[in-house]
Amino acid sequence: MRSLLLACGLLATTQLSHTQVFLPNLPTGQTDVPEIGSGIGLLDQQKEKLIGEKVYRQVHKQLPTVQDAWLEGQFLQVFSGILSQTQLGQPIGLVVVKDPQINAFAVPGGLFAINTGLITSAKNLDEIVGVMAHEIAHVTQRHYSRSQEAFKGQGLLALAGILVGAAIASQADGDVGSAVMLGTQAALMDKQLSYSRNQEREADRIGMQFMYAAGYNPQSMADYFETMHRATSRVSFLPDFWFTHPLTTERMSEARLRANQLPKVKSKIYDQDFEILKLYTLVVSNQATEVQLQSFANQKNPAGQLALSKFYLEQGDFAKAQENLDLAKMKLKNHILVPLIQTDIYLGQNKLEQANNTISPLQRTMPENRALSYKLAEVLIRQGQVAQAQSLVQRFIHKNQRDIEGWQLLQQATNLDKSSPLQAVNVLCYRAEAEYWSGYEENAIKSMLHAQRLAKGNLMMSAKIDSRLKQMQDERRMKI
Repeated sequence: MRSLLLACGLLATTQLSHTQVFLPNLPTGQTDVPEIGSGIGLLDQQKEKLIGEKVYRQVHKQLPTVQDAWLEGQFLQVFSGILSQTQLGQPIGLVVVKDPQINAFAVPGGLFAINTGLITSAKNLDEIVGVMAHEIAHVTQRHYSRSQEAFKGQGLLALAGILVGAAIASQADGDVGSAVMLGTQAALMDKQLSYSRNQEREADRIGMQFMYAAGYNPQSMADYFETMHRATSRVSFLPDFWFTHPLTTERMSEARLRANQLPKVKSKIYDQDFEILKLYTLVVSNQATEVQLQSFANQKNPAGQLALSKFYLEQGDFAKAQENLDLAKMKLKNHILVPLIQTDIYLGQNKLEQANNTISPLQRTMPENRALSYKLAEVLIRQGQVAQAQSLVQRFIHKNQRDIEGWQLLQQATNLDKSSPLQAVNVLCYRAEAEYWSGYEENAIKSMLHAQRLAKGNLMMSAKIDSRLKQMQDERRMKI
């Protein structure tokens, strides 16, 4: 297993209850975040970005990720609010991993990932924010880069082996994970564990400041520690060291004491938006059963009805999906998931005009919404309106070149564009990008080589392909 899951992984359990209260930023001087000088850490920002992108590709290849524009958008919105309290530049992205275990991790360069299990086991959004803020603090303090310097270049790779092993062991055969982990140099273990504990405490403190400054309840970080402690105490086959973020009673006590020193932030007793988010995540991560969802729907719970509609949609039962969506509409008619699911029901029945009429007016009112734009693009592709679909997607690709779903939509649209003399070349280029960011680097390079051969004679296109091909080849050979 040649995983490069260089995750600054924070085993986290999070509970979600979205607090709408937005507190003003703390006055200058109250957010005591130590500055990390340019002389600390052997990895410069450019290499950290390359590492983050490399891991991004490996995560998509080796772990099951959720490709859902609405769900990604919900967490990116929260994520951006926390990042606004930091001096980090544009992050690589946020990945949702389809895994029922409670976990999250961060990578140098600004790649962050959370497990669906963390979402579905949470009680409120503030607890998830606590996990995110903790992860962000690891990155702002450049803990991996500092670890590498402390261990003279060995620590980063050694810790990567441990984290990869833990991830593999949780996903498949435990013996495979153990083999990877046991390959780590034993001489580094005790020192790394001690150093990691210090980093964890620093991330706890700074992360709590970030979440409080963004308007969330700092008590939720302490609550999350207690949930994590209960979850990990049931796992007996791995020693504490193998968990990427050792949780001690000292850390738990310090988190509660620190939260008690901050002004109280009132959380909602019941948050329907969070319940929708949680039940929807259960469905898209295949963690929900029909019986579970039906029990919510039978209580006339609109979040349960909406989730059950999505469940039946994924089963291909469009009649039941419509039936439950109609029930949810009575109380959730303004929720964005309603038209998204309705459009998918129409698409499943090949009712393209109804699908367009459902999603198009809403997308025009919120053109910046990626989920609405991509759903409309999907409808337009089915209707053969290629140019409009391409235009919608390209706006988002220009902002984020790592957008796998965007590249896939462009490939589908261009495949129908018979009028373009460069149709085959463009299809291959878009396919290459989708393959590359999905972690299939070798396949992407083969697609680009094919495009290179077809583009001969077109100097401008050939130059673009040559440049991108060289970049892919160089990054594929990069050793972390």
